[in-house]
Amino acid sequence: MCGIVGVWSADPYCDPEALSTLVSHMGEALVHRGPDDSGVWCDSQAGLALGHRRLAVLDISSAGHQPMISSCGRFVIVFNGEIYNHAAVTCELEQLNGKFEWQGHSDTEVILEAISQWGISAALNRFVGMFALALWDRKHKRLHLVRDRLGEKPFYYGWKNGTLMFASELKALKCHPLWTGEIDRDALSLFLRYSYVPAPYSIYKGIKKLPPGQWLQLNHSTDQLTRPRSYWSANNIAEAGLAHPFNASEKDTRDELERLLLEAVKGQMVADVPLGAFLSGGIDSSTITALMQTQSERPVRTFTIGFHEDGYDESRHASAVAKHLGTEHTELYVTSKQAQDVIPRLPMLYDEPFGDSSQIPTFLISELAQSHVTVALSGDGGDELFGGYNRYFWASNLWRKVGWVPMPLRTAMASILTCISPSSWSLMADKIAHLMPTQYHFTNPGDKLHKLAEILTARNREMVYLGLVSLWKNPSDVVLGATEPMTLVSDSTQRPSLSDFENHMMLLDLATYLPDDILVKVDRAAMGVSLETRVPFLDHRVVEFAWRIPLSMKIRNGQGKWILRQVLYQYIPKELIERPKMGFGIPIDKWLRGPLRQWAEALLDKERLVREGFFDPNSIRQKWQEHLSGKRAWQHYLWNIIMFQAWLEAEKK
Repeated sequence: MCGIVGVWSADPYCDPEALSTLVSHMGEALVHRGPDDSGVWCDSQAGLALGHRRLAVLDISSAGHQPMISSCGRFVIVFNGEIYNHAAVTCELEQLNGKFEWQGHSDTEVILEAISQWGISAALNRFVGMFALALWDRKHKRLHLVRDRLGEKPFYYGWKNGTLMFASELKALKCHPLWTGEIDRDALSLFLRYSYVPAPYSIYKGIKKLPPGQWLQLNHSTDQLTRPRSYWSANNIAEAGLAHPFNASEKDTRDELERLLLEAVKGQMVADVPLGAFLSGGIDSSTITALMQTQSERPVRTFTIGFHEDGYDESRHASAVAKHLGTEHTELYVTSKQAQDVIPRLPMLYDEPFGDSSQIPTFLISELAQSHVTVALSGDGGDELFGGYNRYFWASNLWRKVGWVPMPLRTAMASILTCISPSSWSLMADKIAHLMPTQYHFTNPGDKLHKLAEILTARNREMVYLGLVSLWKNPSDVVLGATEPMTLVSDSTQRPSLSDFENHMMLLDLATYLPDDILVKVDRAAMGVSLETRVPFLDHRVVEFAWRIPLSMKIRNGQGKWILRQVLYQYIPKELIERPKMGFGIPIDKWLRGPLRQWAEALLDKERLVREGFFDPNSIRQKWQEHLSGKRAWQHYLWNIIMFQAWLEAEKK
């Protein structure tokens, strides 16, 4: 795992020393992503400079140094990520060209030689991995910017006064003297809705995120950057998978899924540094850990953190799974103060506002793991691929039952649900929980009932999903001077129409929530402590097969991930796994009323909000007062505002 940076200027024949110094300085902002080595390559006649910060994982010798030039001298690359099948690609290249005189055994060298042999498009289709890369074609004076299929690795880019700049993180771009950093209020409205700024937007005007599975090309002769184009599309994969299902028995489907997952895990266990896994004790992380352990000659290092607060601690479940598998397990019980001490670091870690409060435990487990290993495998992606989120089945079932009911009646039912606060509903649910079947045990049931009210008033299933993933329902009313842009979620023309509502939701989560929230959270938290994370579920071959699995093998009897459970039960007893889904959260609601109250009050001060001029303070102050009184639980809404305010405060320093 590494950090990349680059600039291209329309002003040719610029001072090469000054250009190299500039890019080196920008790269220093990414030292946490690559503490082991750094490098700069410059073509002053083309106005181009590429920079790299290296975290040495494969071929930790100097033979893996970047920027790297191909053996033919035509291509220069900076690359962030891992190509897990680089050994197979190496064999294919050697079969074509005989024994090749390799300089080392890094995957970066294999990328260059594959592109030299087949061209960039054909090479990309061969690679299995996660990556963000910039490739300069010295022959045709052409720059290629590429992001991996699922969006595991970040890529920001934009123009400033005729200069193209790009990097793994925004903090590198801020080091360029042309940087202006004007906040995009429209993007801010998206942040209030989703808790993240979705691609292709960023919080800054003129700076974009390259969407997953896409690449850009800049031709030096025209000084023009092409529109992003796809070399792999989640939309296309979903449509193709549903059109050509894997028509086999449940056992054969389970066996094929297990084979693909074993292959993905095995490929991602290749490293020249210590390696381990995050383990929560849930289905996804337990599956990855089990498949690691069955292919390892020694106990796998596993890591989990626990909390003392009821309803937030899964460490005992992780410990039981680790004991059964025989892993070398490390757990850390975190106090509320330790977790709260992370909060001041969040603006620097994430560079732009980010409202998923599970960023805090994600950072803590990354910090714990990094003290023992350099690489950690994660179970992210299982929910989106195999129907793991509760909303997939209860929302779709509910919509089938109430979608036909006249709107006035549905509106009346919603009013009844919302006249009682979420906290009161949750308190009542706790009192009768022992009377309910396990599958009806939910965390924060009051919030879910209020979500139910939103579904009741939705006009169609697209509005149902938008309501489920939204916090502030009309963010343009809160952000002054904003017009909320369309996204993959809100614009039906940007996605295929899938017949099953569950598939519709899974596809949107795979294309939006996963890369823009989950993967951002993991990447920034882990790279903030120089830890590489790998996600076996997002091996594109697993993703493509998952879309061929019938929905009935994913969601069954009101429960998700049925087929994945069948794989897992071959390694871990069912009783160690079956329990209500908890998530990876922290008690932000209680903290905002307690130890974080004074800090939050300062950020939400009405005069401050008016002075800064980004928000209409009235609805914010109302929610804050209702939350403090316990009348309502507005922690998620407020956390978005607080995270922006904390980020804005850090921006001014």
